[in-house]
Amino acid sequence: MKKFLILFLALSIASFGQDETTKKDKKTNVFTDAGDAAKMILAKQKMYAGDYVGALNTYREVEKNNPKDASVLHYIGFCYYNLNQIDKAKEFLLKSIDANSIVKPENHLILGKIAHSESDFDKAIEEFTEFKTAPKQNKESVEDADIFLKQAQNAKAMAASPLDVEVINLGSDINSVYDDKNPCITADGSKLVFTTRRPETTASEVDAEGDGNYFEDIYIANYDSLTKGFGKASEVPGSINTKAHDAVTSISADGKQIFIYKNDINDKNSRGGDVFVSKVNNGKWRTPEPMGKPIASSYWEGGACVSPDGKKYFFTSERPGGFGRSDIWMVQRINKKEWGKPENLGSEVNTTFDEAGMFLAPDGKTLFFCSDRPESMGSYDVFKTVFEGGKWSTPVNLGYPINSVSKEGQLTISADAKFAYVSSNRGGGLGGSDIYKINLKDYAILEKDGKKKTSNGLSILKGTIRDGYEGYGLPDVAVVLTDASGAEISSTNTNENGEYFFTLKGGNYKITINKKGFKEISENIELKQSDKETISLEKGFLLKK
Repeated sequence: MKKFLILFLALSIASFGQDETTKKDKKTNVFTDAGDAAKMILAKQKMYAGDYVGALNTYREVEKNNPKDASVLHYIGFCYYNLNQIDKAKEFLLKSIDANSIVKPENHLILGKIAHSESDFDKAIEEFTEFKTAPKQNKESVEDADIFLKQAQNAKAMAASPLDVEVINLGSDINSVYDDKNPCITADGSKLVFTTRRPETTASEVDAEGDGNYFEDIYIANYDSLTKGFGKASEVPGSINTKAHDAVTSISADGKQIFIYKNDINDKNSRGGDVFVSKVNNGKWRTPEPMGKPIASSYWEGGACVSPDGKKYFFTSERPGGFGRSDIWMVQRINKKEWGKPENLGSEVNTTFDEAGMFLAPDGKTLFFCSDRPESMGSYDVFKTVFEGGKWSTPVNLGYPINSVSKEGQLTISADAKFAYVSSNRGGGLGGSDIYKINLKDYAILEKDGKKKTSNGLSILKGTIRDGYEGYGLPDVAVVLTDASGAEISSTNTNENGEYFFTLKGGNYKITINKKGFKEISENIELKQSDKETISLEKGFLLKK
């Protein structure tokens, strides 16, 4: 939407200089009063600054002497549109067309956007087509209209063939009248963290240099097995939230790490936007630390997530080497201190549009992300790509009603794949963006055809590997899982506390544990699986020298 408004302003104001600055001696959009012409210039400046209230007030003054001027009526409608006063916007845009249907073809572009947002897809398609066929349109504005037209056609087709899912607002225990977004869930489904712009107290500060709303904070909610839902959300305990913006971008599958986007002009480490990570210690979250290179750069980085085995990090960045604005990149960890070179996921996944809001599913190969590409239903939609045969598949739109004509944020699922969670500013919410739960009992979101198999979910294998004599957790222990044929299924290394974590299909496996200076351990294990709940097997080991 922001890109649309900037392009629209440029188009509208360029035409302003051609038809609104001379004395009125013809039946066109020119003013007899030099004061009105000056006011039009003043209003234009206010629009450039984003002061739509001020611009609207000035245009309404000009309207008194020029009640039939198509350009004045158009700009009034445009200001109402940006102030989200849709009925007023439609009223004045239609008045502008009645006054002169040729002068401001941009009326049809805005009316198309309004119709699209109201799910009147036939009307939206009609308006966008009308704009495209108007004379003397510049190339860039027609390209924009092409995208809007494509999205309206997508929305019409997807709404006509809805998925067999139920989308449920999580209610006031999680959502507020403010923006609530970026839901992130642990693999076992026990914790939900998200970003909110609600005030902590009545004295909370607002982002005076930004949009004037409260600063972002990170909240958490725990799953209640009795109520079968999340309890009331509260601030994440510890040292994560600050007086500036703090936004969660993901939580690791084991729930031990939270990845955070920070942008604080008073903090040199986060100035301009960078990714930080916080680790939990005795139930409290430590002060976030910068991810550092090679994820961090001198360019904007908007978020990160980690694969279940901890070996790959996915992140969004506007660094050179991409295909558009924000692209998705991946970097592999070589060892505790070394990283590989960041790799762009390529043109199969990234586009000239924005890619953001990533979540790597517990299967370690399905990546969900948001994009405003032409294949969306409008604004940002959630897409899915799968890493198969050494490459990423062509992303597919998840469809309606997971997506809508409104802006969808990132999507996350637990290991059992029974529910997904997504943020959206669709109508019917509590206010701003809300977080929604998607019931997937009749739709297999990880399968290509969406059809349920014998079991679509995953189970969890986790534990702590300790020094057999001292009892403390051993970091950097190699843990390898193989199947009956001896083929490696998955591998990882223990974290700083000696903990390991796997998400995988139930079955019989051989676990091998190895660390230099200690005797190797190998053991056969059976990991069960259930369609009713996420099976979690905790298995600890003691290594001896």
